[in-house]
Amino acid sequence: MTRRSGDMAIIWQLYVLLPLVVATRAEHVRDLEISEGAPVGTRIGFIGDGASVDSGPPYLIVPVGSSVDSDLAIDQTTGEIRTKVPLDREVLPSYSLVAIPISGDNIRVLVKVQDENDNAPTFPTAVMNIEFPENTPRDVKRTLHPARDLDLDIYNTQRYNIVSGNVNNAFRLSSHRERDGVLYLDLQINGFLDRETTAVYSLVIEALDGGTPPLRGEMTVNITIQDVNDNQPIFNQSRYFAVVPENATVGTSVLQVFATDNDAGENGQIEYSINRRQSDRDNMFRIDPITGQIAVNKPLDFEAKEMHELVVVARDHGLQPLETTAFVSIRVTDVNDNQPTINVIFLSDDATPKISESAQPGEFVARISVNDPDSKAEYSNINVTLTGGDGRFGLTTRDNIIYLVIVSLPLDREMQPNYTLNVVATDTGTPPLHASRTINLMVTDINDNAPEFVHEVYHANVMEVSDPGTSVIQVLANDKDEGNNSAITYTLVDTPDTHSSWFQIDSRSGLVTTRAHVDCETDPVPQLTVIATDNGFPPLSSSATVLVTIHDVNDNEPIFDQSFYNVSVAENEVEGRCILKVGSLFEFSSVRYACKCQKCQ
Repeated sequence: MTRRSGDMAIIWQLYVLLPLVVATRAEHVRDLEISEGAPVGTRIGFIGDGASVDSGPPYLIVPVGSSVDSDLAIDQTTGEIRTKVPLDREVLPSYSLVAIPISGDNIRVLVKVQDENDNAPTFPTAVMNIEFPENTPRDVKRTLHPARDLDLDIYNTQRYNIVSGNVNNAFRLSSHRERDGVLYLDLQINGFLDRETTAVYSLVIEALDGGTPPLRGEMTVNITIQDVNDNQPIFNQSRYFAVVPENATVGTSVLQVFATDNDAGENGQIEYSINRRQSDRDNMFRIDPITGQIAVNKPLDFEAKEMHELVVVARDHGLQPLETTAFVSIRVTDVNDNQPTINVIFLSDDATPKISESAQPGEFVARISVNDPDSKAEYSNINVTLTGGDGRFGLTTRDNIIYLVIVSLPLDREMQPNYTLNVVATDTGTPPLHASRTINLMVTDINDNAPEFVHEVYHANVMEVSDPGTSVIQVLANDKDEGNNSAITYTLVDTPDTHSSWFQIDSRSGLVTTRAHVDCETDPVPQLTVIATDNGFPPLSSSATVLVTIHDVNDNEPIFDQSFYNVSVAENEVEGRCILKVGSLFEFSSVRYACKCQKCQ
């Protein structure tokens, strides 16, 4: 028998005894490595490592796992291990087998498949669609699908780049790696989005691993910028002009306004209207809300109003609608001969005919514009005069077109609260025609008058046995001002030395009443100071004196000046001779004395 045949016999015997051999022998570990890109037939290594832990080949090979026999070629007689097929670490990262020698320790062989950069990062989808409202703040993030790479460590996904489509650098990328080893990806707003400038972005994003050169994967991110109502309608003209004859029939078209809105959908749909609070309160004109066509709504009168100024509003249909305005000047042309017309605009805060009594000479009261409907040259050949007002108002102009009513002399509402002014405009025709306008001007109050008491000194009487709440006197003050400036509040000055705490006053009526019991013996005539204060700003006040006479009542019994008197009398004293004079503490009271001795009784 040859040695080889003898060895094989031994191996067959080991197969029979395999369970017993594996269980009883010690085990030595042999680590081998092979790159996953190695060609078929590449030598991985030998089972033996030169150490004297076993008898060397031949070996009985016990695979651990089903892929050992199919992927590895193992020579049992030499212990050489080679690749049988191309290895793929991503499919199977390692192989394990046990080599049993004829004698010595078993050898556990671990073949580790080393990674090569043979997988590019791959996005789960080639295209991803997302949306951002155009008012999204800077730095807001939106998570994107991350790329995954089957390779390990440096060969895994390392970074992301925006390859194209990032108009105006509107976006940027950020990434972070989680415990699962995946490099997660976020898309961040880098600037300010404006749907009206760029409504759609198509970003090509690449993922790169750490190989040399790196492998790449790409994904297209389609970004739709959602509209918000951030654009107001814009008229194609800021001011429109039109001319219409005064005999135009109701429904006659005057002109058409037009506005556009860069927003989309409801945010860009426009509706037209006339601001009736600021213009055309008489509804002389109407506007089509859809087309913006302005037409005559009521019969026009050139003599009543030659120029109509409309404030036209264009409003979108956004959830929070935006609007803009345009001015429409409509001139009504004359078809008749008539007198001049006068237009007065009062310059008070609410455009009513009034002026504060604090107005200084030169301050404006009203703006007057005049025109002659019969004159083709507007505002020409008209003489304007102002009468009335007791010389306290005047008329001034710089161009004979616009006239201003001004204050000429100081005003005092308390002296005269109203003035009647008359504006007369006369043309130069033959015979001349004129128009007049009466202005009933009201002088408004300021708090320039303090309250005045009817009396500087009031006298009152009260019994000292009066209960708290007893009426003493009612004072009255008047204020020449009006409104809050004349609303009066009464108070008592706290003067303990005059016992003002005995009294109280109603702040509205001025009624003085007792607050506590009064005492004539303590103060027979308390002196009260009453203050009247108005409600103006700043408040003004004045004072009056109230002298209250407290009438005495017999509420105190006599008291001797001492409780014991000691007197000596001579026995020969004549009858009727005074032997003692006693006194009472109430010297001003009438006190009657009586002797209680036995003799006097």
